[in-house]
Amino acid sequence: MIDTVTTGIAEGEERIRLEVEDGIAVLTLCRPATLNGWSWESSRQLGLLADRIRFDETVRAVLLRAEGRAFCAGIDVTAPGGAITGDTPARRTRNYYEGIRWVHERFAVLSRLPQPVIAAVQGHCLGFGFELALMADIRIAAQDAVFALPEARLGVAVDAGGDLRIAREAGAGWAKLLALTGRRIDAATAERLHLVHQVVAPDALDGTARDLAAEIAANAPLAVQGIKRAVDAYADAALPAALDRVALTAALTLTSQDCREGYAAQAARRPPRFTGD
Repeated sequence: MIDTVTTGIAEGEERIRLEVEDGIAVLTLCRPATLNGWSWESSRQLGLLADRIRFDETVRAVLLRAEGRAFCAGIDVTAPGGAITGDTPARRTRNYYEGIRWVHERFAVLSRLPQPVIAAVQGHCLGFGFELALMADIRIAAQDAVFALPEARLGVAVDAGGDLRIAREAGAGWAKLLALTGRRIDAATAERLHLVHQVVAPDALDGTARDLAAEIAANAPLAVQGIKRAVDAYADAALPAALDRVALTAALTLTSQDCREGYAAQAARRPPRFTGD
């Protein structure tokens, strides 16, 4: 069950930590033991923290980073409340549709922040993790970063619009190639496709990203925020309607037999046998 009521974050239940220092809001994915696996609760906390940043006039830039050896390895299948229920297939599909739309709204709070967002990516950046990084305005990657949208291999659609954002940055052909195959690409390839903007040594990642955030934070905030809004208005003109189609496709695939088969095959470490049901 998705928690859409609670407005706080219980101590010890943090998926994301917020710290503000020298005009920079630092959002840190802080579940390294699960490779910062994503969950409904992660989406809820992201929306809450982004709302806090939005109206903080002391914040001039946002740094999105992660603890541990991975930025985010995708969905945390061990997280509580992972599955959406319904007493009929149609109602379950409807509930998934609304759930995915709710996640899109939480992610939009981050992507539409007035302050620019810089993502610092290391290690695995897969599925929802890749989609989260793509919502940042600028991405810095460590040389060990690996990117993929593996959803089709599990029998589900790309949930949060990552394929759409790849199409925007790299072109429709690359979006289809990566999303339809689930292939992994390294940081150098991601930079060549304009999916990341700088690749650095792993031990230089945090410092490079913080220096960039500080460089942006030192500029006039009204000018910076106006530039971001203008570029986004041009680049994302078709995004809202496309995201609604994403939510519907995700709901249909998440309630399919192929989805069950995909996850069962992954757990058993065998090739999936998809039937289109």
